[in-house]
Amino acid sequence: MPAMKGLEWTFDTVASTYEKLRPGYVAELYRAIFDYIPINEDSNVVEVGSGGGQATAPMLKTGCRLTAVEYGEQFSGLLKDKFKEYKNFSVITGKFEDTEFTDNSYDLVFSASAFHWIPEKVGYEKVFFMLKNGGVFARFANHPYRDKGNPALSVQIDEIYDEYYNTYHNKKREVLTEYTEEQAKERALIAAKYGFSDIQYALFHRERIFSAKEYVELLGTYSDHIAIEEKVRTKFFSKIEEAINEHGGTITIYDTIDLQLARK
Repeated sequence: MPAMKGLEWTFDTVASTYEKLRPGYVAELYRAIFDYIPINEDSNVVEVGSGGGQATAPMLKTGCRLTAVEYGEQFSGLLKDKFKEYKNFSVITGKFEDTEFTDNSYDLVFSASAFHWIPEKVGYEKVFFMLKNGGVFARFANHPYRDKGNPALSVQIDEIYDEYYNTYHNKKREVLTEYTEEQAKERALIAAKYGFSDIQYALFHRERIFSAKEYVELLGTYSDHIAIEEKVRTKFFSKIEEAINEHGGTITIYDTIDLQLARK
């Protein structure tokens, strides 16, 4: 489901739940990044939109100097505490597009499920100037797809979304599809417009199983769901939980994780 612009603030209201329920990223993704650009204690790295630190730990374990740029104050505090043992880790609280960085100073800039909040031209141009020659931008994100093994549950959830989510946001029902290789390629090629080269992309897959209660907690970390008026949201989530329990008590989410790599 595409992000609604202007809802960036919502994540910070559920920082601890977000940190608990939003997934990290598969080991194969980090191997792909480190094969493309080796990172070690001499490397200078920036993470854009760190959230609850889902993508942060594997980078810190390389020994690099890592600066996290995080818009939310609650998330910033969570990050500082979560990674306090890493002396080369620091957090800047603010929007990436408003934060000043020295040009030609960074080996790697990466962003996990956050870069879509930044205007394209502003974001890519800023990253390009920040990077050293040969430096790398890694952009990746998780794209969940609802339980395809339980079509009756999906039909019922669609009807609940029509009644609550779509009515509240005055939207038509979206046809849900799994994220494709063509979409990953299209996203990767954006970097070419801003001077990047050696562009590569990859897809990774996994499955996650949630109880009904866990799934509605997860939904409560999505910006467009948080923005729904509380009374409506409570009823909406209750109906989703009931539907899952009526259809076996669990829901399987099929994740497609895309990775785009580009070099200055």
